[in-house]
Amino acid sequence: MTLASQDALRINVLLANKPQAIRIHESSMTLYGLSEKGELKVELNPDCRDEQYIKKVKEMLSGYVLGSPGGYPVYLQRWTRMGQMRDDHLEQLLLLGEPEAVIALACASGLSDELARRAWWVQEDAENARRMLISDAVRQGSMGAVLAAYLVEYLPFESEPEQMMMTVALVLQPGLIDAGMKAGLWKKSQRKNPYLVGFLSSCADSIPDQQSPSPYFSQLQSALDNEYENAVAQLLLRVMSPAGEAFLATAIKVLNKPTTQEMVTTTLDVLADYFSAMRPHGRVDDTLDDLEQDADGHMKNSPTDVQAVMRKCAGCEQLFYSMRLLSGMSYGVIRPCLGDSTAIGSLMRRKLEPVMTPLLQHIKNLQHG
Repeated sequence: MTLASQDALRINVLLANKPQAIRIHESSMTLYGLSEKGELKVELNPDCRDEQYIKKVKEMLSGYVLGSPGGYPVYLQRWTRMGQMRDDHLEQLLLLGEPEAVIALACASGLSDELARRAWWVQEDAENARRMLISDAVRQGSMGAVLAAYLVEYLPFESEPEQMMMTVALVLQPGLIDAGMKAGLWKKSQRKNPYLVGFLSSCADSIPDQQSPSPYFSQLQSALDNEYENAVAQLLLRVMSPAGEAFLATAIKVLNKPTTQEMVTTTLDVLADYFSAMRPHGRVDDTLDDLEQDADGHMKNSPTDVQAVMRKCAGCEQLFYSMRLLSGMSYGVIRPCLGDSTAIGSLMRRKLEPVMTPLLQHIKNLQHG
């Protein structure tokens, strides 16, 4: 079976004009090409079942673009989603009329702002927008704000907490949305805990609704005025600042009522990163009991940077104990409670209670000094 002669001619003319991208609307049986001057359109005239005809169109495009008439190679679908497509072939992916090829481009390490613009013309899709916003080139280019605005608008239609968390974390990256959008997301986050995880992930030091500095924070600022090169001193000031208070309060709210294991593990990872100055040798995968023993040992044999702060700030031993423990957060903390369980919601929270109760207390120990 071959294409209708008029379709083959029009598609060849379109390809001869070197389009930047091609998309196919199967519902209307129309092929569109994107050029520097705008859109080109070819209305298809099938002489067989629509799906068979579309397959022949894609075979023609593949033969022209890749030199292979077999359409978009099925085996490529397994690894192009992993960002392993060669950068020198990325433009070709947008000429195949294949949604899977657009996904491959969105995942590619060599994705540019211009290629993102073309890919977005081919297929506006929330998952592709998230994939492309991971790229520094796209995030910092003209498409960053476009994709972020789309994701904010689409967010109410997301049903999976993991997608909500990732979307909010991505759009809150610097320079993507304005203050009004951020305020709107924060307002909605008061009813949707997954949004709060996104705030913890992307703007730990600029969470909204910060309160006035506590008296203890002012005292610390004076006491640690000359400790600007001491990482743990700066961490203590960060934790006790209004921004730190807002971060802790948000983490407590999330961990009080998480709905999925992913929400818990992501929040634990955020905590470990936030307090990482207390663990300069890197991440661990320990249980809560192990971390408590480690914190005991750490305080009995405190490093010189911790000792320097404790000499100037009497009574902050418990703060450092909790900060050391929180720097060790990982899935290892909840593994003994969950094992291979896939529990979510209230059942998950009941299983996690033995570790979550003391863990929350450690976070609360840091509030208001």
